[in-house]
Amino acid sequence: MPAREVAAVLAVAGLAREARIAAGPGVEPVQAGGRPDRLRAFLAARPAETVRAVVSFGIAGGLDPALAPGDVIVAEAVWVAAEAGLERHPASATLVSGLRRRLSGLGSRMIVADLAGVETAVMTPEAKAALRARTGAAAVDMESQVAAAYAAAHGLPFAAIRVVCDPAERALPAFAANALKPNGDPDILAVLAALARREARVGEVVRLARDSGEAFRGLSRARALLGLALGVDA
Repeated sequence: MPAREVAAVLAVAGLAREARIAAGPGVEPVQAGGRPDRLRAFLAARPAETVRAVVSFGIAGGLDPALAPGDVIVAEAVWVAAEAGLERHPASATLVSGLRRRLSGLGSRMIVADLAGVETAVMTPEAKAALRARTGAAAVDMESQVAAAYAAAHGLPFAAIRVVCDPAERALPAFAANALKPNGDPDILAVLAALARREARVGEVVRLARDSGEAFRGLSRARALLGLALGVDA
C-alpha cells in the first residue's frame, strides 16, 4: 500500500530565487517568472487535495515611506482590484499570529500590515503613493492576489510574507519590467542590452542590485526563523 502523501504548504513566489529560498521540508514552492497570468493558470491546474495552507512568499515594492529594503511584512490582508472596486482579502488570523511570533526576532525590521496585489509592476514613486493612498497597504507585489484567490477557492488558510526591495520613494528603472527569463531568473543579457541601447544607466542597475541584495538577505533571514513548513503549524 503506498504511503499517505503528507499535505504541504504551497509557497507562491514570483521569482526563481524566491522559490529556492522558500524550499524545504513541508514546502512546495511554485513560481511563474513574475507573470500573474501564468501563475494563475498554473494554480488552476494544481490539485488542492495535498495542500494545507497557501503562503505568498518573496520580495515586494515598498509603499510605506517608513520601510527600507530588507524590511519584512506579514500580511493582515491583500487588497485586490475588482469590477466593483478594491476588495480586501484577509489572511488567516491564526497563521498571521504564528508567523508574527516566529519572526519576532527581526525586531523593528518586521511589521504586520496590508499588502496590495497587482497585475503589472508599480514603477514610479507617484504610482506607489497613489496605491498607498487608495489601500493603506505597506507594500505591493504581483503574486499575493493570485495566492489569496487560490486559497479562497479551495477553502485553504492563506498568509503572505513579503520583503521590501525598492522603497516607496524610489522608481524602478524601465528595463526592470523585462529583465526576467521565463523561469524567473534574472536575464543578464537583457540588462546588458538595455545598457547598450542607453535604455538603462549603470547607476540604476547598481542601485537595483543593492536593493535586491538587501531584500533577499532579509528574505533569507526570515526563512531561517520560519523553520519547517514556512512556520505553518500543523
